[in-house]
Amino acid sequence: MRLYLLPISTRRTLLYCQKLDAPATQKQTWGDWIQSKAARTWSGWEQKEEGWQKKVVNYGNYALRRIPYEEWGLKSVPPLSQRRKQVELRGDEKVEVVYPKSLLPLGKVSKILETLATERESLHKQRLVWCFVGMPITIPVGLLPVVPNLPFFYLVYRAWSHWRAYAGGKHIQFLLKNNLLTYTPSPVLDAVYAGQKQPLPSTPEPTTSPSAELLGNEKIPGPENPNPEGETMLLNQANGRKMTQALDLPQLEVELERAIWQVETVVQLSKEDIVEESSRGGDEKKTQ
Repeated sequence: MRLYLLPISTRRTLLYCQKLDAPATQKQTWGDWIQSKAARTWSGWEQKEEGWQKKVVNYGNYALRRIPYEEWGLKSVPPLSQRRKQVELRGDEKVEVVYPKSLLPLGKVSKILETLATERESLHKQRLVWCFVGMPITIPVGLLPVVPNLPFFYLVYRAWSHWRAYAGGKHIQFLLKNNLLTYTPSPVLDAVYAGQKQPLPSTPEPTTSPSAELLGNEKIPGPENPNPEGETMLLNQANGRKMTQALDLPQLEVELERAIWQVETVVQLSKEDIVEESSRGGDEKKTQ
């Protein structure tokens, strides 16, 4: 497999795992089979013109878009099975980390990976437990005619999602602990970031906790960072699409689109809050 570290803003980085071609002799796991079956079912519902399946898809896509991009990134990393652990320890399967050297110094790459792998670990464990607690409560909904027990299936999906994110984080921690990663700077990524038109949305206040500040105040390409103490976007949607084309990773496009949208939304809301507070403070001074 191959890991990508893709800075979205000066304080947030997307992790994405590319699964390389598996040997033809490798058997499909039951988890992979369930994922494929669910994806085919969902795709079939998306093709419908109307009906409850179409409504479920519309509401479902709305909810999926709001699942944090950090969770999606960890979910892209396969769980660490016993067979995979042995293969990686023997060195039969190299795990490459691809990153833009212009934004992420080599000395920071492993620290960023460690932060991404561990910062949400307790949250995923807690949410997983709450999903299991909530499942029995939704059972009466299944007694309703025609309509399936959507709350139950949603909690099942969220439980699986939190488990996959937790397992993905554990896999990365294993790779870091055993020094099984190969770090590869990417001129392709550097070129994409260098070609990003400025200015991009920014806010003078950081929108992350100190432990999540992945890039800190690193100088960004192009003009000077307008908010070195705050947060500035490093990608927009157009350049995100260019990145997926340059890397020849079409499956990355939806992950980048979601991450950019989420971070842009947070930055914009933070900026609006600051303007509102500033305006409120000015009004208070006038009344004094």
